[in-house]
Amino acid sequence: MAKLDLRVRLVGKLLARTSVARKSEEQILADQQRTIKHNPVLDWVLGGVASGVKMKDDTAAGAEGRIPVRVYRPKDAVGPLPLVVLIHGGGWTVGNLDIYDSLASTIARDARAVVVSLEYRLAPTHPWPAAAEDCYAALLEVAARADEWEADAGRLAVVGDSAGGNLAAVLTLMSRDRSGPAIAFQGLIYPATDMTLGSPSIEENANAPILTKEDVLRYGSLYVPNLEDRSNPYASPLLALDHTGLPPALIQVAEHDPIRDDGLRYAEALRKAGVPVRVTTYVGMPHGYLAFPRLCRSAPQALAELCAELRRQLAPATVR
Repeated sequence: MAKLDLRVRLVGKLLARTSVARKSEEQILADQQRTIKHNPVLDWVLGGVASGVKMKDDTAAGAEGRIPVRVYRPKDAVGPLPLVVLIHGGGWTVGNLDIYDSLASTIARDARAVVVSLEYRLAPTHPWPAAAEDCYAALLEVAARADEWEADAGRLAVVGDSAGGNLAAVLTLMSRDRSGPAIAFQGLIYPATDMTLGSPSIEENANAPILTKEDVLRYGSLYVPNLEDRSNPYASPLLALDHTGLPPALIQVAEHDPIRDDGLRYAEALRKAGVPVRVTTYVGMPHGYLAFPRLCRSAPQALAELCAELRRQLAPATVR
């Protein structure tokens, strides 16, 4: 494998001090109550809000009540744009709209799309399937309200990273199985697709920076505490018996990632089912590299690839 950059190793050492594997449930719940607002340091690390994008806070249906959403649209856009539903990562236990402003606004600007970012209920208070059902309920309403945001629900994509990649993949299964909105494309960024931990990379990269095997085990136990549930395809989309009829996918994985093979194995399952897939392995990168665009050298390239695929897959039929 390619050598990790020194700055990536340093970020890993800093984040190791806050590893979820060392936290009690009480500490995790306390973390969820902390509000991290924009500031110069955070914006430098995470990228900040992209220029030329307007944002609006709103709500959408969850499975058991309204959930916060944030809508992003290029300021200079005219007419209906493709609709992208973005689902944040964080091991199903952390993450919020503010932290994902950079990713969401950059997609809106560079993919020329309306992006709706979702904030679902978090584990351990709300274990599986709360997050998945929240996201599906929101997907239904967001698609139904597309005209309100000058978006085209006929050009709909789902995008997510890590736990959000898991949820995005699950949404494509749910929407197919439940006759929900037609999803034209799925962008899965280092997704978790097998909650039964069947990927060899978990051992190979057990001590990787940013995400370790211990972290993976802890996140899984918090989100899907019942071992039997982990084989359910709405928890582990890789384990679905049938992947036919799912939308074309871009799957991006990181070389130094315990769940790297989750993405690679899912790509192979989609290909076997006849689903068009593009896979990119970012060498020398750890899990979560896209969250640190100024620290991880491959982050700009990966984001550009994602936005290019969104533009291509969601272009009007006459333009493709």
